[in-house]
Amino acid sequence: MFDEALLISELIFKASRSSGAGGQHVNKVASKVELSFQVKESLVLNDDQKELLIFNLDTRLTKNKVLQLQCGESRSQHKNKALVIQRFLDIIREGLIVPKERKPTKVPKSVVKKRLSNKKKQSQKKANRKLPDLD
Repeated sequence: MFDEALLISELIFKASRSSGAGGQHVNKVASKVELSFQVKESLVLNDDQKELLIFNLDTRLTKNKVLQLQCGESRSQHKNKALVIQRFLDIIREGLIVPKERKPTKVPKSVVKKRLSNKKKQSQKKANRKLPDLD
């Protein structure tokens, strides 16, 4: 499929200060990790895989076809980096799955016949509720 180690080497990491509670420690430590991956510039993926990723991950990519993820769950930068890499690999694996082609099916004649007979019965029921026409 693809070499994970080579794919990870293409990633661009950036560390920044994490938001939220944490006191003085959070104000001086850059523990949040931001990952960016340029799909079109990848040397590990072939052209078909790139097109499939762009199609499947369209809502997650920027206009420049860059996948950006961030993780600030832990107070440790190393844990956040490991978490964001794992999340990235899961997203790439899901994005490379080729969807099955849908096979259109016909509606069976018996189902059509049953629906029409039910319609006829219902219309007869409604017609019987009307007052008779005495003209």
